Amino acid sequence: MNPTPTPPTPARWVKGASRSLAATRIFDLRGVDYRHPVRGTQREFVVIDAPDWVNVLALTPCGRLVMVNQFRYGVDSFSWEIPGGVIERGEDPVVAGLRELAEETGYVGTSARLLGSVNPNPAIMNNRCHLVLVENVVLSAAQEWDPDEEIEVAVVPVDEVYAWAHSGRITHSLVLNALLLFSPIWSESKKTRCA
Repeated sequence: MNPTPTPPTPARWVKGASRSLAATRIFDLRGVDYRHPVRGTQREFVVIDAPDWVNVLALTPCGRLVMVNQFRYGVDSFSWEIPGGVIERGEDPVVAGLRELAEETGYVGTSARLLGSVNPNPAIMNNRCHLVLVENVVLSAAQEWDPDEEIEVAVVPVDEVYAWAHSGRITHSLVLNALLLFSPIWSESKKTRCA
């Protein structure tokens, strides 16, 4: 009987020069040269050079999440999401999360912490999305939307938000990532929440 062979480990390509292909207000498109260390193959790959983002799970004392619904140009439709936005250069992700939460929804809270960070699409993007949990949120600030923003804000029971995710009502992959990281925390904390 022959043992199953171990598959080869992929090689790490060697990064070379990069050049700007296009610059926009939101991200830069770069052509980046890479060389395969064994085969010697060289290719230019397109990389979206974008700033880091933050997405916020904002939890009320009674176990509801602050959700936002807004028109998204990429999918030409509305999207139910958690609050979030661009992190300013040098800004701490938790501080950015608190800022974005207040600006988009008017909610502020305590016990803010980083749940984790993910790569939105490592095949073509070089940025990270940081997922922040803010607890005990209450409505107490004025919304400060960007000029092109129009946001519907809803406070939804957490279990209903998970039902939205399972049914396909929530389709934003980074929101689904945040809900995945929040799931074990919610399983423990919902036992002590108010009805």
